[in-house]
Amino acid sequence: MKRQYAVLGLGRFGSSVAITLANLGQDVLAVDNDEAAVRRIADRVTQAARADATDSEGLKSLGIKNFDAVIVAFGPDMQSSIMAVVLLKELKVPYIVAKADNELHGTILEKVGADKVVYPERDMAYRTASMLTAHNIVDQIKLSKEFQIAEIQPSAKLVGKTVGELRQGAKNYLYVYGLKRNKDILIEPRPETVIEKNDVLVVLANLEAVKNLESD
Repeated sequence: MKRQYAVLGLGRFGSSVAITLANLGQDVLAVDNDEAAVRRIADRVTQAARADATDSEGLKSLGIKNFDAVIVAFGPDMQSSIMAVVLLKELKVPYIVAKADNELHGTILEKVGADKVVYPERDMAYRTASMLTAHNIVDQIKLSKEFQIAEIQPSAKLVGKTVGELRQGAKNYLYVYGLKRNKDILIEPRPETVIEKNDVLVVLANLEAVKNLESD
């Protein structure tokens, strides 16, 4: 279903989010106070506008409260991102996502009304370091302090086992919700599905279970 998104701040992160949403077929309004930034993205999104996202009247003129979600993607300007979230909350925007540069920034954004806080640099650093140190992990996304989604290439010890055996052998929470095989993707593979050498397992698991898969 097509939804409407507004992205405030068109630096590297904001521009990437706006373009990706547009490529996924969503309606996207891209907003920045820099005319050059607006021009650069204008032909990649539904609409681009120059406006001050820390000005209530400017946000109202964009019809910001009518969007399904607004992403506050400012750079290191902590004060501006906090002000934007406060104004969006006052304008009753249904869902607010805000970019934070550090834990303190993120905590403040949550307290003033952000529904979701993201840490792009920290999360990318974690994913990169994890892939470098765990050779059989293709990719992973940390969902919380305890759980993550990971794409894992099975080690020699796992090849030949069934998905059911993998679940039974896990000492911690582990759910295999996908298996990539050649060009096919098996959603929620059956317990009797045998794991093959070139498969990629897509699992939802706690951190300890993923570590155990790495060492198997």
